[in-house]
Amino acid sequence: MAAYERDRDGFTVSVIDSGDTAQDTLASYARAQEEQDIVVGPLARSAVGAVAASALVRKPTIALNHPDDSADVLLPAQMLVMGLSFEDEARQVAQWAAAEQPGGRALILSAGAPWQRRIAAAFAHQWQRLGLGADSVDMSALNGYLSDAELVQLRLRVQNAAPALLFLAMDADQARQLRVALGAAIPAYGTSSLNPGAGRGDTGPAFDGVRLLDLPWEVQRDHPAVMIYPRQVSSDALPLTADMERLYALGIDAFRVAREIALHPAGHFELDGVTGKLAVGFGRGQASFERVEPAAIYRNGSLTPVNGATPP
Repeated sequence: MAAYERDRDGFTVSVIDSGDTAQDTLASYARAQEEQDIVVGPLARSAVGAVAASALVRKPTIALNHPDDSADVLLPAQMLVMGLSFEDEARQVAQWAAAEQPGGRALILSAGAPWQRRIAAAFAHQWQRLGLGADSVDMSALNGYLSDAELVQLRLRVQNAAPALLFLAMDADQARQLRVALGAAIPAYGTSSLNPGAGRGDTGPAFDGVRLLDLPWEVQRDHPAVMIYPRQVSSDALPLTADMERLYALGIDAFRVAREIALHPAGHFELDGVTGKLAVGFGRGQASFERVEPAAIYRNGSLTPVNGATPP
C-alpha cells in the first residue's frame, strides 16, 4: 500500500483475507480473480503451494513466497514467484565467495535449525557446482547458545584444516559466539540472517569483517530507490524487526512488479528494487524472476555496502 500511494494513478487495490486453511485460500483466490485483473499473494508458503497446485490460475498472480518443495512444482504460466529466500542468498554468496577466494575450500557451519540446514545445503550445492571443495559441521545449540565443548573442538579443527573461508548458516547471535571463539582471521560469509537489524541484537567488534547479502532496504538506506518510500514503525512506536522490515520491502517491490505487468503484460523488464535488482519475464510462457542483492561487510559494528562485490 505504501508503493500504491506513491504510484496510484490508473490503479485500484483491494485487500482480501486469504484465510487460514488451504480451502479458505483457494476460495479467496477464486473470488479475487473474478473481481481483479492481477492478484498479489498469498504470503504463506503452504497457501502459495495450494494455489500453484490448483487449476485456478488464469490471471497474472504474483506469489509472495515459494511453495513447499518448489523445485518439484511446475508453476502455472500466469504465476510469478518473488518471495524472499535465504537459499537464493546462499547461492549468490557462494558465487561471491568463490570470486574472492578462488580455489579455496569452504567450511560450512550451521546450528541445527531446519532453515539453517537449508541455507547450508544451498551454499554447498552451489559451491560444488563451481568445482570447489567444502566440509560441513552441524553444531548443537541450546536456547540459541552454541555448545562450548563443540566450539573448542571446532577451533582445533579450523587450526588443523585451515579452510579458506567460513560460511555461517546461523542467526546473528550464534555467529557472534562463533567469531568470539574462532577469531576473525578466516574470512566469514553469510546471508541476511546475520543482520538482526539496526538497534536489535549485539553485533559489536566480533562481527567486523563478516560479509553478507541483504536487501537494499536494510543496507542501502540512502539509495534513491529506497529513500522515496516511508519507513514503518510497530504498534509500540519502535522500529519494525528486521524480518518485518524485509516483508514491508517485499510488498513495495510486489506492487511495482504488478504495476509493470499491468502496463506491459508480455515481455521482460528490470527494476532497481528495494529488495534488490530484479529481472522479470512474464507473459511469454513460464514466468521467470531473479533478484540480485547487494553485498555488505561489517565495519566497526555497522554494515557497509561493498560496491560491485556480487558477481552478475
